[in-house]
Amino acid sequence: MLQLAARVGEVPPSLTLAIAAKAKAMKAQGIDVCSFSTGEPDFDTPDHIITAAKLALDSGKTKYGPAAGEPKLRDAIAHKLREENNLPYQAENIIVTNGGKHSLYNLMMALINPGDEVIIPSPYWLSYPEMVKLASGKPVIVKTDAATGYKITPEQLNAAITPHTKLFILNSPSNPTGMVYSPAEIQALAQVVVERNILVVSDEIYEKIIYDGFQHASIGSFGEEIFARTIISSGFAKAFSMTGWRIGYLAGPLELIKAASTVQGHSTSNVCTFAQYGAIAALESSQDCVEKMRLAFAQRREVMFNLLNAIPGINCTKPDGAFYMFVNIAKTGMTSLEFSDALLEKQQIAVIPGIAFGADDHIRLSYATDLATIEKGIERLDKFMQQLTI
Repeated sequence: MLQLAARVGEVPPSLTLAIAAKAKAMKAQGIDVCSFSTGEPDFDTPDHIITAAKLALDSGKTKYGPAAGEPKLRDAIAHKLREENNLPYQAENIIVTNGGKHSLYNLMMALINPGDEVIIPSPYWLSYPEMVKLASGKPVIVKTDAATGYKITPEQLNAAITPHTKLFILNSPSNPTGMVYSPAEIQALAQVVVERNILVVSDEIYEKIIYDGFQHASIGSFGEEIFARTIISSGFAKAFSMTGWRIGYLAGPLELIKAASTVQGHSTSNVCTFAQYGAIAALESSQDCVEKMRLAFAQRREVMFNLLNAIPGINCTKPDGAFYMFVNIAKTGMTSLEFSDALLEKQQIAVIPGIAFGADDHIRLSYATDLATIEKGIERLDKFMQQLTI
């Protein structure tokens, strides 16, 4: 009988991918499904990025490349981080990875030893604790709620640190809540990181998707001491609608990047060569395409937020960034899985159960879809809620 590695049994499959696959299968059967499941922009990748990849193909950029990424892309990422984020990285401090998720996986494999603790604020992106477990580390979950804007406080962070703490995961703008930490809040967390001498990885994949004048602040920009303890994870999927291109990156201390490159060299080798030239074009060309998509998301946010909060029995906090609504369903008395399954079966609406993010009294809806789907889907959700006895 086949015996799998014990580590696999500790990690559940991705709920977001599973539900998205189920919704796609239903659509393939001709069922009219309103899907708010995956965090994937519905826009095409901008033409100039596609053109750059085509030119790279025509130029023969189809061979193996350096494990850490094409030198020109590493230069472009370092330049972006210096100019936009006030983070003094050089190309040698960058590794290009197979998506933002892979950058974090490489980080855990290169950094975490058995028993090392990693502090993760909840609600969290569902893969954070599972990556820690795969690296034989221990996720330390710190609960947050709507009263603090779903943000960890400096006091909470300080209380969670033990002699075994290795890393703190910070995600702003957040998936699943869409909340954005202010510069003052980031600086206060940075002070704790420095005083307690731990590391922080800042997942900044949604940094370009922010609303209402909120500012994105990179934690490593608040001085030399915090910069030395900071690691940046990001990528091109969300801001440039390049989800399928699988281009991400990790920025950090040279020793760590070398270690991550070793891990990558023995797992995936280099990232798709010609796709990296599309990423170069994304960074070095006009950012008007990013702003156009952000404005569309902003409009969708307003529509979805207003429609959701008009439905009795549920409520959500208005997100500051990303493209998610994190909806409180506690009054229904249902678990998030029960609610999500019934919603898909009875009204053909696909959402992600909050249990995947550490909050079983919530569901996550993505508004990275068109307005017509949003309006139709929330109307169906209203009908679903009317049928419940609350």
